Amino acid sequence: MFEIALKLLEKIEENGFHAYIVGGFVRDYILGIDSNDIDVCTNARPKDIREIFKDACLPTEDYGSITVILKNIRFEITTFRKEYSYLDHRRPEQIEFIDDLQEDLKRRDFLMNTLCIGRNGEIIDLLNGREDIEKKMVQTVGNSYEKFSEDALRILRAVRFATILQFQLSDEVKDAIIKTKSLLKEISYQRKKEELDRIFTSVNVKEGVDLLLELGLDYELELSNLDKVSNFDDLIGIWAQLEVPDDYPFTNNEQELIGDIRKALTMNNLNHHTLYTYGLYVNSIAANIKGISKRDVTYQYNNLPIKCRTDIALDGNEISDILGKEPGPYLKEILQDLEMKILNLELKNEKDILISYIKEFYR
Repeated sequence: MFEIALKLLEKIEENGFHAYIVGGFVRDYILGIDSNDIDVCTNARPKDIREIFKDACLPTEDYGSITVILKNIRFEITTFRKEYSYLDHRRPEQIEFIDDLQEDLKRRDFLMNTLCIGRNGEIIDLLNGREDIEKKMVQTVGNSYEKFSEDALRILRAVRFATILQFQLSDEVKDAIIKTKSLLKEISYQRKKEELDRIFTSVNVKEGVDLLLELGLDYELELSNLDKVSNFDDLIGIWAQLEVPDDYPFTNNEQELIGDIRKALTMNNLNHHTLYTYGLYVNSIAANIKGISKRDVTYQYNNLPIKCRTDIALDGNEISDILGKEPGPYLKEILQDLEMKILNLELKNEKDILISYIKEFYR
């Protein structure tokens, strides 16, 4: 992937422009972290990139970025620019294309994200960002208060980087976050959830949550009970322990799982009926939150006589044949009866036994 990226730079430069890999990929490259996300900056304008790469795609928003697919790898190519007067503490109202790499780097968020790689693989560090990487420090490019006021999502990005990379926030960054954190109310719940999901899925999630609490971001993000979260092993399990507004955009599947985990938290997760009703995943998460061994839950689940209704040794058609009746709503009641008795170990899930039971009680 890296070699293909260098080829892309070479192709742009062969057309008379300058181009560099920039941002997170370079930071991760220095840290020895694999990354599949490569951003490129260049003094070529979007129309120039479209001339060089005929199948390049413009985004829906006019931000001077363009997408190029090369050897099945997606690259975001952005023209050097200055940004002016941010809207909604998130998006620049105006951009100006420029030809100066250093000026372009000054508009970026954190010093550790300002390093570049040139077409020959050399690392370019115009703003001394490598020092921050070596010190494991998150510092903004320029005044932190201004950076977070311009784009409040940078607050959560700072916490995310500190969490995932196990870096420290500088004192200036912490102070600026505390002063500007109320601006997070201006950020969409979609973007806030995306950043929180990344924090909650990090192996260092506990440190990330502690940092959110230390900075008082739980209140601004409307994450009630964040200080009471007792288990951090699963993303959906974390959200299930929180009380958040309906504005947070969970998928239907996420909403269903969160609801089921909350119900399972009030039940015995080693009980056959609970295990059967909510399944292994939900019960494992609920049990883990309550300090019950996942191994015990898994053992009990694996020893269920049936795990779903289709496991019952007789189906509806067979039951209707036994009773000599046309299939109808009555089958649901019989199947529910068999289901409960099998789970209660009152009936073995064997065809002959079930046939005898149906003949005796339903014929």
